[in-house]
Amino acid sequence: MRIHRLPNGNVTGATVARRIWRAAVLFSFVAIVPISIFGAAKSRPPPQLSGYKAVRVRYGPLNKMIMSVNINGQPANLLVDTGANQIILDADAAESFGVRPSQRGLRYIRFTEINGQILPVGFAQSIMAGSMNFGSSPIALRNPIHFDGGNGHVDGVLGLDILLRHKAVINCQTKLAFLKVDQSRQINLSSIASSEKFTRIPLLREENGALTVPCSIHDQSARLLVDTGAFVTTFHEALFKSLGIASEPTRVSAHFASGTAKHISAAQINDLKIGDFKVPPEKFGVTALPGFALRQGSTRISGILGMDTLYNCHAIIDLDSMNLFLK
Repeated sequence: MRIHRLPNGNVTGATVARRIWRAAVLFSFVAIVPISIFGAAKSRPPPQLSGYKAVRVRYGPLNKMIMSVNINGQPANLLVDTGANQIILDADAAESFGVRPSQRGLRYIRFTEINGQILPVGFAQSIMAGSMNFGSSPIALRNPIHFDGGNGHVDGVLGLDILLRHKAVINCQTKLAFLKVDQSRQINLSSIASSEKFTRIPLLREENGALTVPCSIHDQSARLLVDTGAFVTTFHEALFKSLGIASEPTRVSAHFASGTAKHISAAQINDLKIGDFKVPPEKFGVTALPGFALRQGSTRISGILGMDTLYNCHAIIDLDSMNLFLK
């Protein structure tokens, strides 16, 4: 999901939306604890963790978590997206990297289906991020999506296929991703996180590959999609109507992968819990989420846990132990 400024709207000028989009305008980055996987000074080299390689990420406009990579030796920017099952490139960018639809003779082109869209598949010989070598990989190719320019420009998304393969541990606040290179190495992140007052929430990988976590509002249980590619946390409006939670309109809309655009309202939630973690009272996004987003395999979700909440709650996403840690 990505946020779209309406032609007659000013995101930062909409009072009811101010909290939701505050993190999209400016982040104040701080390290949270002096342990290698939990924090590191920005001016120092990435910390070392036995069996892992550390790769820095950065935040672009509208909370985009961006990783600088090289694809077939060419520099590229990818959105780190736990809401995507695979790596995807804009077709124009892929062409410049030498990634084209796979062919065998003149008739064969491989395709994949993503959110109801049929996309051709190419193949990258080499993908690297810093000293981390991801190797070769099939890549879905989509029509170009025009993101913000400058430091926020991205050429595609880095999805769960690569992140899960390398058991990624992503610290959303300290801007570090740790990728496992020695599968025999084990770390007990749960005990370290507990000593640092983090709450552990089990991640469930749904049958379609999506990552979800339990939540509750007004003691009603639900599940959220964990999506670092979503720039704000957004709930399905039908849930809020059933709970009697009022929302106010904003001048903001969201664009989804299928091309669907939805206006977003804002609603105050004072008792949101993610697992056993009590989220501080805040305003969150509310919209009519499209059907493909609500249905994750056989599970129906009630919202999308986006980067604003993940950042503000010091999230660490551990795809080795399949846990989300919040503080």
